[in-house]
Amino acid sequence: MASWRAFLRAHATLVRVLETELVAEEQLSLAAYDVLVQLAEAPDRRLRMTELADAVLLSRSGVTRLVDRLEKIGLVARCPVESDGRGVAARLTDAGRNRLRVASRTHLAGVVRHFVNRLDADDLAALERISRRLTD
Repeated sequence: MASWRAFLRAHATLVRVLETELVAEEQLSLAAYDVLVQLAEAPDRRLRMTELADAVLLSRSGVTRLVDRLEKIGLVARCPVESDGRGVAARLTDAGRNRLRVASRTHLAGVVRHFVNRLDADDLAALERISRRLTD
């Protein structure tokens, strides 16, 4: 249980710090940043809303509300799924891609400062191996 609690504490601490930095410097939540990343990496910069919910580990209603907010500020647009008349996808706009590019500097610098720089190469390799085992 000590390992489990330490893992949860480390995760919560890192997420809180990275979220605080993104909001302070880029006015973007970590969840919104994650949505932009997932869309940027998707084919044609778009994902069905259900795929997006699975990718960012939010509920469908949570993704819907977040996409609503991102759409209002022009970072994401909704579009129909061509192969499914009822399906809806989220698509990253050019403004969203530009915002992601700027926010990535803040986020990646934080990951390096608060995570990478605190571990040596052996620690990082072990953590990656363990994390992959847990998610397989």
